[in-house]
Amino acid sequence: MPTDRIMTGLVLRLVAVLLLASMGALVKLAETRGASLVETMFWRQACAIPVVLGWLALGAGVGTIRTQRFGAHVGRTAMGLIGMTATFAALMLLPLAEATTLQFTAPIFATLLGALVLREPTGVHRWGAVLAGFVGIVIVAQPGSGAIPLAGAAVGLASGFLIAVISILLRQIGRTESAGTTVFWFSALSMLPLGALYAFRLQPHDAATWAVLGGIGLFGGAGQIALTAALRYAPVSVAAPMDYSSLVWASLWGWLLFGTLPSDATWVGAPIIIASGLYIAFREHRLARLRAVQSSG
Repeated sequence: MPTDRIMTGLVLRLVAVLLLASMGALVKLAETRGASLVETMFWRQACAIPVVLGWLALGAGVGTIRTQRFGAHVGRTAMGLIGMTATFAALMLLPLAEATTLQFTAPIFATLLGALVLREPTGVHRWGAVLAGFVGIVIVAQPGSGAIPLAGAAVGLASGFLIAVISILLRQIGRTESAGTTVFWFSALSMLPLGALYAFRLQPHDAATWAVLGGIGLFGGAGQIALTAALRYAPVSVAAPMDYSSLVWASLWGWLLFGTLPSDATWVGAPIIIASGLYIAFREHRLARLRAVQSSG
């Protein structure tokens, strides 16, 4: 793959990370202004739909939303909503940097799921990376110290676990469905349960809060598009490490909007979690190349 295309993919991935980190900051800001969890989720999906449809209209065409696997999209939506609930709740319960750091556990949980559920071969190197990652989690969460709310830490870890589960589902759906189709149906199908719940939580807001709620959807939709577009130019193994830059943006938004900075424990534990995730990604990339060489030979 030409170097210039890889650089394009990396830039798009970094833009996606910035957009999604900004969305997370807006979720927390909306909560401080009185918006509920259901409201933030509803507007996240509602405002993302026109963004995704506009992207499809400019590219592959809106007709690409047709699908022969409607049931698979329903299942993905159900799991996606559970994952979004955990992710948004963690952002509301924890400082931005700590909530973001706990999401970095997704590669660790993906390795565990692959080994225990999918029976994928997992060597001592990746098990060592998983163990190191959990050491980092203990350092960040500081169980028993009261520094981080126990409920917040549990929800944050659940978010990382569900991100891993959803990534496996998306790999399976992606064998037959385009990214645009998957993103559209997730947003559209989400409106049914979220709309029903939101009907019981309607409340007035000032103009600034409505703008924040709308921004959650616009940033989220644009971030998903940039995330998808990045993979057209750079392989996952190359682009995925860019996701860890979200800790920089989470720390910056936390300081600017809420006057908080990552704790000393987070500065120690986060690099361990990040290193374990990077090593897992490196091992998977190396083994995939080895398998490709063996199959071609």
